[in-house]
Amino acid sequence: MNKDMTVKKFHWDIWKIISLFFLALLCVFLLYPLITIAYKSLLNTEGRFTLSNYKDFFTLKYYTSALRHSFLVCTVATVFAALISVPIAYISSRYNIAGKKALNMIIIMSMISPPFIGAYSWILLFGRSGVITVFFKSIGITVPSIYGFPGIILVFTVKFFPLIYLYVCGSLSSIDVSLEEAAENLGMPRLKRIWTITLPLILPTISAAMLMTFMAALADFGTPMLIGEGYKVLPVLIYQQYLSETGGDATMASTLSVIIILCALLVLLIQKFIVNRKNYNMSMLRPPEVIKISGWKRSLATGVCYAVAFIGILPQITVFVTSFLKTSGPLFVKGFSLASYRTVFGKLARALTNTFSFSLIAIAIMIVSGLVIAYLSVRKKNGINTVLDVLVMFPYVIPGAVLGISLLLSFNQKPLFFTGTWIIMVLAYVIRKLPYTVRSSSAILYQIDPSIEEASINLGVSPVRTFFKTTALLMMPGVFSGAIMSWITTINELSSSIMLYTSKTATISVAVYTEVLRGNFGTAAALAVVLSFTSILSVLLFNKLSGGKTISL
Repeated sequence: MNKDMTVKKFHWDIWKIISLFFLALLCVFLLYPLITIAYKSLLNTEGRFTLSNYKDFFTLKYYTSALRHSFLVCTVATVFAALISVPIAYISSRYNIAGKKALNMIIIMSMISPPFIGAYSWILLFGRSGVITVFFKSIGITVPSIYGFPGIILVFTVKFFPLIYLYVCGSLSSIDVSLEEAAENLGMPRLKRIWTITLPLILPTISAAMLMTFMAALADFGTPMLIGEGYKVLPVLIYQQYLSETGGDATMASTLSVIIILCALLVLLIQKFIVNRKNYNMSMLRPPEVIKISGWKRSLATGVCYAVAFIGILPQITVFVTSFLKTSGPLFVKGFSLASYRTVFGKLARALTNTFSFSLIAIAIMIVSGLVIAYLSVRKKNGINTVLDVLVMFPYVIPGAVLGISLLLSFNQKPLFFTGTWIIMVLAYVIRKLPYTVRSSSAILYQIDPSIEEASINLGVSPVRTFFKTTALLMMPGVFSGAIMSWITTINELSSSIMLYTSKTATISVAVYTEVLRGNFGTAAALAVVLSFTSILSVLLFNKLSGGKTISL
């Protein structure tokens, strides 16, 4: 008996040590940088304590207008994305539209490239020298400007509606249809049923998806930088304050970073409040059947869905076509050429190597860490692991530029001198993208019966060995689902990379951004095609491994 108790205590100590190990890592590489950036925000340029930075922010119109612009852009884009995606998701989920699998794949593909590539492609179409702009100008029609507030809204809406679409499709396929049937039997019209029953049931999902969209828009740096022109938002100001050609102000950049983190947390709390007030539980589960329609109704429903999907994929089509066009400086000329691809695989080959090598290292770390942290938070619940779970998810609300600055301020001297190295790039990727892997791993672990692990332990296998030999293998489908999402978002990452890179550590996303600024549009298009092609292959690989399931978000 004493021996068994000793063994159990020893095993508990092992997991406790592992928990403390990961908690220590998060304290060093997440909490310490955030504390550092908060501390820097309270200093002036001479290193003395002051609140003048916060006073300047709330009193100078230059800063308050950027805050207002950020909230306005994110809110409007999120609402527009929801207004487009929710009806399309309802139609595609509830009706027998043609080619539903193809539709879903097109929408997924439209989502997997970074927003700034969408901004770049819309410039090619509707910019001052864009194809469509020039065409309409030749027939005497002036096209509205793509730059500024309208352009940012367009890019964000088109880019992020697939995210809400995927969430809502999943929710609509799992609600209890008996509630809708009861309302129908009482004579309630379809539109009223949708408004009073269906929408409230999926409101938690919609709000979660809208929150993700808002956060993604708030964190995005490339789109407003490329297309915003004079329309300033907080991520652009942070970048300009820290890396200004006329001398950066790290303290003001830190202040802006703290402000944007607090804003993100505020939005998160509001979303949690809404969900807690409007949360519905269903005791029965009867998934809805697909409603069969025919004739012009089916044609109309199919046409609307595919029209929206086409608009979503249009940026990638534009980038693909222009990557094969001949260029003369910043201009596209008649004829086709592979010169842009020769440049990509020649002069810019290092960016390709860096992207895939950094991402592979980051993904390997995320898979191992995600497995262990998910197991600790689900199976070994205690105070330490609760804190661990919260800390892991916190980077989700931290914009990439903010994380980049915090890492630069924290690890720019010995013993942890990472600035300018590949280590700091990988570190940023792991911190930002780990939540995907942890959450997908946790989700599948809840579906695994704990008795399987108990049976293994009762047969004399140690808990740690049971985890790696049994539990981890059963968790692999969920782990790979999160890992694919982490991989796609990692290779597309710009906002943190742009703050951390050097000439030796530049990635594809950074190269696309810099080539656009230099006016090398053909090269930028070729790089974007490589990035999109890799992302699409990743989705197809996941589809193959998962047996045709859609990406789990």
